Amino acid sequence: MTEQNKPLELHGGNIYRLAEMLGIDEGEIIDFSASINPLGVPKSVISEINDNAKYLYNYPDPDCRQLRLWIAKHLGINYHSIICGNGSTELIYLIIRALKPKKVLIPAPTFSEYERAVLIRSQMSEVRCQKLKREDNFDVNTTEFIQSIKGCNMAFLCNPNNPTGRLLKKEGVMEIAAAAKRLKCYLVVDEAFIDFRPEHSVIKEVENNPYLIVLRSLTKFYALSGLRIGYCVVPMTIEDIIKKYKEPWTVNTLAQLAGIAALNDDSYSDETFRVIRSEKKILEDGFKILGITYFPSSANFYLARHENAQQIILKLRQKGIMIRDCSNFMGLDETYMRIAVKSNKENMRLLKELYLCLAR
Repeated sequence: MTEQNKPLELHGGNIYRLAEMLGIDEGEIIDFSASINPLGVPKSVISEINDNAKYLYNYPDPDCRQLRLWIAKHLGINYHSIICGNGSTELIYLIIRALKPKKVLIPAPTFSEYERAVLIRSQMSEVRCQKLKREDNFDVNTTEFIQSIKGCNMAFLCNPNNPTGRLLKKEGVMEIAAAAKRLKCYLVVDEAFIDFRPEHSVIKEVENNPYLIVLRSLTKFYALSGLRIGYCVVPMTIEDIIKKYKEPWTVNTLAQLAGIAALNDDSYSDETFRVIRSEKKILEDGFKILGITYFPSSANFYLARHENAQQIILKLRQKGIMIRDCSNFMGLDETYMRIAVKSNKENMRLLKELYLCLAR
């Protein structure tokens, strides 16, 4: 297998390795493999970073007090229930490390770090898989999910789901959360992409359910992947337990300031919804013309399927265009790929290159 034929990464976004393989600058890579807001970093965030870079000689606030206050104000939730982290991925590992579940329910396909975090913590932990069905657009069946929770200590639910983009409406999540409470099973709802459908968030319900934990990320919607910033909202009954296992200073000073600035930038949010809505329509129309199957998405990416997906991925890679090979997701195979929504110029370039790939 040649170097360019090898899988690039466990996740999307490894532009560095592809740039090295192609012998080009990283800035020349067009990355559709990472689902990041095409508007880029908000100008308000850049301004805040520039104004405060001179204070980097100080240690960051280990408790993220100001950021937590702004999150609490922004969402109308309890300040004390918020724990900030170096992206939501750190918090996935933290929750597993602190609560030590013996049996964990994970849907498939979904974000791979849930299972990895469980297995790294202890080889004695058992992972139960809830397979999502292609014929149902990979939607979560609440009745089947609740049935599978029985006997588990923890369950993960990514909403909207990665890599499918499918959304379980708020009432469905609440039905599962109520069952998890009855069964004394922690339900971890990962809302990394919920900013694209905020009306279906269950983050305000945590205070009413001692078994509900909600994860949020600022790296997707606000394009802050390089700063790594996320948070979770946990029941007050386990706040001290989780904080006991958390390393100090994992959220740097600039990340904390960026989070506050981003949450206050309403114009950025409004423009994001406008651009994503418009560009999703362009991609969907293009996929239909090209004969590429896609699953309707509530996020800023699509799970797509084509019998020649691996050839498409390789040909695009050779042109410096990355899309996500989904063959390593449990429940998917080599015919699946994930494609982010980017700027109009980049989306049009992708559709052109897809046409050339499929025309040969």
